[in-house]
Amino acid sequence: MLELQNTSLEGRQHYFGQTQEIFDRLNYELGDNWDYDNGCFDTILERDGGETIYLRVPFHVLDGQLDSRNAYVEFQTPYVIKHVVNLGLDEGGDALASASGFSQFQEPLDKDGNIIKEEKWAEAGREAVEVIEQYIPERQTEEETETEEDNQQTETSTD
Repeated sequence: MLELQNTSLEGRQHYFGQTQEIFDRLNYELGDNWDYDNGCFDTILERDGGETIYLRVPFHVLDGQLDSRNAYVEFQTPYVIKHVVNLGLDEGGDALASASGFSQFQEPLDKDGNIIKEEKWAEAGREAVEVIEQYIPERQTEEETETEEDNQQTETSTD
């Protein structure tokens, strides 16, 4: 794991519903390991064979629960991770997935693989975080949320 220290995303607060929409547009997925009081967004920086480098953007819930659009979240330190998966047959696994040589449900051989070229991936991670920072304000208030929703409704009605 390669933590990306000193990004301005860390500590920013935002409403979860709009945050999820922003991350969806930026091709991030809500990580499977979310809970009602924390979670993360993941995106692939590179996939090569059975090795995948991800940017993970963790957050925790300050108010509400994560199953609500109105949950208020705060971002934590983003980091780069590497998963190494088995591209061969998964003994005891799903026959169709095994026949194709890949199963998304296989456990990674290494969930936190050694990241070679740390500087390269730190830079790629920082660049991806900078894109996110353009869409997530320093601090979102309820008034800003209402204004954004009004603007989206106006844009939709004029299309």
